[in-house]
Amino acid sequence: MNILVIRAPGTNCDVETVRGIKECGLNAITVHTDKLLEGSIDLFEFYALVIPGGFSYGDSVRAGAIWAAKLNSKLLNSLRDFIDDGRPVLGICNGFQVLVELGLLPGWNDNSTPSVALAPNISGKFECRWINLRVANVNNVFLRYFSKNSILRLPIAHSEGRFIASKNILSILEKNGQIAFKYCLPNGKPADMLYPFNPNGSIMDIAGIMNPAGNVLGLMPHPERAVYFWQLPTFPSNIAAKTYFGDGYWIFKSMCDYIIEHFQ
Repeated sequence: MNILVIRAPGTNCDVETVRGIKECGLNAITVHTDKLLEGSIDLFEFYALVIPGGFSYGDSVRAGAIWAAKLNSKLLNSLRDFIDDGRPVLGICNGFQVLVELGLLPGWNDNSTPSVALAPNISGKFECRWINLRVANVNNVFLRYFSKNSILRLPIAHSEGRFIASKNILSILEKNGQIAFKYCLPNGKPADMLYPFNPNGSIMDIAGIMNPAGNVLGLMPHPERAVYFWQLPTFPSNIAAKTYFGDGYWIFKSMCDYIIEHFQ
């Protein structure tokens, strides 16, 4: 059961993403986007799609815009059918930006015009740090191994991660339970847009959202960089008492176990 990890010029997280998936018991294959566009690779040969992080096409125009435009030109309908079939799609950092540009997140209709945006960080600079995340909703493919309000530790690395949307859109996201993650303080209390706990100025501290069906997730933090406990900046001296895996592993594990249960 293969999972597709696509890449493009400028992506730099595909190797770590593949390794994280393989740790969870499924195989992952990296394929260049051009192979999909030319039709030599069939999307439906795979049971999930992951769009990894990096700086696709140099983040020209804006982050994720060119990659999304290429996918939109020939694959948008196939991507929608893929999602409608219940197959998971995970967008990490640059991948999240791509899903937003394609209109697959929030994923309310067939209109590919973005209804939310990931704007430049309020700090005006590239932010690379470990942050705390609060799980806002566990009723989805990716977060079955967490409880609501669990606190995760994951790293971020981006210049354009500030989640913005209209008040009406934010209200719908909240009502539908589509907010997956929020930046928070170490004790789990809301960051209330306080820098650096909210590293980019995202409204409502939003760090990740999903589609209504819960099988498409986009998040700015990098789970593939927190698959193992030894990747964390700090960990207990009594390592034997600590699980071998970091918080990022359980996001991939949840997705892989869903695939095994529903498609095997």
